[in-house]
Amino acid sequence: MTEVISVRFRSGCKEYDFDPKGAEIAPGTDVIVETSQGTAYATCTQGNHAVEDEQVVQPLCPVVRVATENDQKTLAYNEKREKDAFGICQKKIADHGLEMKLVSVSCSFDGSKIIFFFTADGRVDFRELVKDLASVFRARIELRQIGVRDEAKMLGGLGICGRPFCCSQFLDSFLPVSIKMAKTQSLSLNPAKISGTCGRLMCCLKYEQEAYEDATRRMPKQDSFVMTPDGTGNVSQVNLLKETVKVNLDSESSNCGRCYHNCEVCVLRNGKGSREGIEIPAERPERYVEESKESEMPVMRPIAASFEDVDVPTREKIAPPEEKSRRRPRRRGGRGAGGERPAGEKKEAPKAQKGAEKRPEGNRRPEQPPKHREAKAEQPRPQNAEGGEARRRPRHRGGRRRGHHGEGGTARESGES
Repeated sequence: MTEVISVRFRSGCKEYDFDPKGAEIAPGTDVIVETSQGTAYATCTQGNHAVEDEQVVQPLCPVVRVATENDQKTLAYNEKREKDAFGICQKKIADHGLEMKLVSVSCSFDGSKIIFFFTADGRVDFRELVKDLASVFRARIELRQIGVRDEAKMLGGLGICGRPFCCSQFLDSFLPVSIKMAKTQSLSLNPAKISGTCGRLMCCLKYEQEAYEDATRRMPKQDSFVMTPDGTGNVSQVNLLKETVKVNLDSESSNCGRCYHNCEVCVLRNGKGSREGIEIPAERPERYVEESKESEMPVMRPIAASFEDVDVPTREKIAPPEEKSRRRPRRRGGRGAGGERPAGEKKEAPKAQKGAEKRPEGNRRPEQPPKHREAKAEQPRPQNAEGGEARRRPRHRGGRRRGHHGEGGTARESGES
């Protein structure tokens, strides 16, 4: 067993193992490691762990140190240098008239080497371009041609599924994908539907290919001669996802067909062919019955034995709707707390009809204190200029104000001044 740590460089998703040299390094720690291209800045993804000796790729490079503040400043300087080099290289490419597309620029941690990644349809003679770039940056220049899938991995983006590219998120390497996978999964062969942003077949076609291949080996082929619980027939359609087949029975004249599960079908001849010499069994397969999920549902039991066992405050909150509907509605004003009529109060007289005379001041109903509040002490009424008691203006309760021509009415509508 060998003790290693796993790190990931900022330019890719693949993890590499390095020798920690006895140091305890926690995941998420930035470290400086020694590689074949020199020192590099990386992030630890998995701390100290042991692996088999056969799984270690020799030679195992060591970890130089944990990244310090100066190392972080050096990394920021290199990133700024990469941005400047990208713009300068694009201008040089345009000056030389080269048919190439610059994708990304990577600068080594010690600054001694700069790598330019580009895409092109064919081979490009960039010898003069390398000389110009070397004279500007005073470092070792390397131009590396990559494919469109590597370009998508470096730049990143969103696929047709709405999620970031798999190659830029978690794929260590590109998986081999062919058009045969799309045919096995019964997908549309339209290139616009099965191709990614890079223009190649989508990498996700490989994810479910093993499941489809396993279902294909267990399911009957098209036009197979099978025995079903309803008799013999030929398979007209196969659904690999649901593992069901559609069979045209010999006993039915219509070609609508019936749907059966794979376990309900006994294959007598797999694929096309003649029925001569095929022995038809007397017993028919049993029907497939799906297990009911009602028994797995949890049983809801009441917390209390009865509604009377609940305490009074809680019972008022969870009172059934029929009990709430039987409650007497509250009346606005005129009664104290509890809905009882104060002592000595007479029954309210019926409302006067429209146009009737206004009730005199002395016959007004005494004001009652608001509900749930203590009655306030009666305050003296305001006096008018003659020293008599001023008449209170009737309260407006919305709608249009209407005056009365009788006793106590206003002079606005009668025209009196």
